[in-house]
Amino acid sequence: QAQLVQSGGGLVQPGGSLRLSCTASGSDFVASAMSWFRQPPGKEPEEREMVATLTSHGEIFYGDFVKGRFTISTGNAENTVYLQMNNLKPEDTAVYYCHAVSRGNPYWGQGTQVTVSS
Repeated sequence: QAQLVQSGGGLVQPGGSLRLSCTASGSDFVASAMSWFRQPPGKEPEEREMVATLTSHGEIFYGDFVKGRFTISTGNAENTVYLQMNNLKPEDTAVYYCHAVSRGNPYWGQGTQVTVSS
C-alpha cells in the first residue's frame, strides 16, 4: 500500500503562480509514473484531466491546455513530485490531484483546491 499526501494550492489572482507538492510513502512504493490531474467544477471524477506526467524513464507529458505554463519536477526528497503553475487563468480553477502508479497499482492524493480569481 502507498499513500500520497499533497500540499499547496489556494486562491490566486489571474497571472499568478502556485506550487503544488505530492509526497508518496509506503514501504514498497516504486513509482513508474507520477502525475497531476485536475477536476474542474461540475465535472465528475472520471472526467479528470491529465495536467502533467513524469515517468520513471524521465519522460514528461503535459495536457494541451498547459501551453508552457506549468512544470512538473521531482525534488531532493524521495518520491516527491512538484507542479509549478505560472500565469494561472480562471479556467485553471479545479481540484488538483496527485496520481501515481506503483507496481501496477494506481494511487490518488487527497486533492487540493486551486482557485484563480480576481
